[in-house]
Amino acid sequence: MGIQFKSKELLKEALTHRSYLNEYPSWPVPHNERLEYLGDAVLELAVTEFLFEKYPEFQEGRMTSLRAALVNRQMLSKIAGGLSLGKFIYLSKGEAKDTGKAREIILSNAMEALLGAMYLDQGYEVIKEFVKRVVLNHLEEVIAFGLERDPKSLLQEKVQEKIRVTPTYRILEEKGPDHQKVFTVGVFFGENMIETGTGSSKQEAEHDAARNALVALVHKEDWSK
Repeated sequence: MGIQFKSKELLKEALTHRSYLNEYPSWPVPHNERLEYLGDAVLELAVTEFLFEKYPEFQEGRMTSLRAALVNRQMLSKIAGGLSLGKFIYLSKGEAKDTGKAREIILSNAMEALLGAMYLDQGYEVIKEFVKRVVLNHLEEVIAFGLERDPKSLLQEKVQEKIRVTPTYRILEEKGPDHQKVFTVGVFFGENMIETGTGSSKQEAEHDAARNALVALVHKEDWSK
């Protein structure tokens, strides 16, 4: 990554998944979820600042859509894969075997934790340059494929053009108290589930699922699978 960490313990914490501590309870650092929380906020700030400065003509809604397309799970797991981050994450034996969506979540969360650790270790200016180099280099791709548009409308448009079906959405899980619900929704092409999304409402979860599907399908030739 071109970054020399001052604190190796902080770097190790960023790469420690919760499951690893179940097998190695004497591991000297905690799991990475607190750093993930910090990194999520720092990443959003760095991307927001860049968009605000680069596109003075863009309104809030357009910048929000662009940011969402750049920092969602699919994009972050793709970036983490490009950095070979998965080779260095401390995982339990069971979690290490996960593939597909479970693997994407692990990679995305580790990417955010790494950014949180980098912020504490190196400061915000280093974070800004790193985000510009590894995240914002996908901005042209996002704009070219229209990934910042309303994700449900865009997905329907592209899927009908590609394979002549209309995406459908199904609730896969609903948990939490009434005032703090979390919905998990799957987006389907026919009977094939393409992606999932989460949100505090069904609509928000559907938008998240559509956005994740668009990022996943950008470079895929066969959209029916």
